[in-house]
Amino acid sequence: MRHFGHLPAAVRAGLFHQEPAEFTSGSPARTLAVALGATLYSPATRPRLAEAVRKQARRGVVSMVLCLEDSISDAEVEAGEANLVRGFADLAAGPAEAAAEPSDGTVTDADTATDHPETAVDLPLLFVRVREPRQITDLVDRLGASVRLLSGFVLPKFTESRGHGFLEALTQAERTAGRRLFAMPVLESPELLHLETRAETLAGIAAITDKYRDHVLALRLGVTDFCSAYGLRRSPDMTAYDIKIVANVIADVVNVLGRSDGTGFTVTGPVWEYFRPGERMFKPQLRRSPFLEGRAEDLRTALIEHDLDGLLREIELDRANGLLGKTCIHPTHVVPVHALSVVSHEEWSDAQDILRPDRDGGGVLRSAYTNKMNEVKPHRAWAERTLLRAEVFGVAKEDVGFVDLLTAGLAG
Repeated sequence: MRHFGHLPAAVRAGLFHQEPAEFTSGSPARTLAVALGATLYSPATRPRLAEAVRKQARRGVVSMVLCLEDSISDAEVEAGEANLVRGFADLAAGPAEAAAEPSDGTVTDADTATDHPETAVDLPLLFVRVREPRQITDLVDRLGASVRLLSGFVLPKFTESRGHGFLEALTQAERTAGRRLFAMPVLESPELLHLETRAETLAGIAAITDKYRDHVLALRLGVTDFCSAYGLRRSPDMTAYDIKIVANVIADVVNVLGRSDGTGFTVTGPVWEYFRPGERMFKPQLRRSPFLEGRAEDLRTALIEHDLDGLLREIELDRANGLLGKTCIHPTHVVPVHALSVVSHEEWSDAQDILRPDRDGGGVLRSAYTNKMNEVKPHRAWAERTLLRAEVFGVAKEDVGFVDLLTAGLAG
């Protein structure tokens, strides 16, 4: 699979200086953690689940979470598990014309190429969000051969004490499945939010995730639960970073768990929960300056009307604060997340200059765009991270901006 793989080759060629690279469910964890992008959540109770997964794959989704936790009621869990097992079986069977599974481990579905016949789109990385450890081993047993489509599990309300049971169950399930399974812990517990227990909780999470490092793909932030602890809810005019209690927790999580010294993990951005128009209290955050007249201005208006200008602002702040990817609950959020994940030509140029072999000794140099100074040693970690993002999301051409990427993605 690849990001923007749902677009025709000619369209991609017009957008990218360096196209997004292909990856599979068997790619290195470091690559997959960045490639998650906009991870779309769907209730496991959704009717015709396999068809819904294929539909999102055709739209460019590369990672999905099928949820058995907060998105469904307690009374629906048993039915949700059964529906999930049926959905995986349907996906594994595929449509009659589906090709066989390639030798590299990528699972494809011929039905995903119907929008653009020349561009086959693979099934997304699939994760299941469970409520308790026993569901992990039980579901892997029940999935049978279709477990080959499963990439791992999302672990809710993760702390050191709760995490041990989840990760032990994952290890056991991995042996049963005979394949690699990843964990994505969700950091959302009150102990993490409350100031008096935060440091101890973070230290415990750091200890247990380090112990099971090979199994942990990424850490996810449960900002909705953070807000709930204080009876808060941000409006569509505000980002998570405008809620100071939440912003402080995000900063501390990145401080302890997102370090670039080899001890950290990929930390993904919080969910954006708005997808319908509503009353706006403040002026739109999305400036006119990135938009040209005509079609782009129409796009700007559409984004504002659907409360997506706040989402774009939050994505920018996610990356500025050390987060990659984002939890999404609506398909309309996927294209903006992916469009703003593409590396600009200027970022790529700076990163390339900083990482040139003849500059290992450090120093300061003027950027190729002649608008900033690049310090080789302090900016090295940023440059390495940028080139990894460039590998999976691509590098835009010099004259291509996020409006062009948004327009192409929405049209695709």
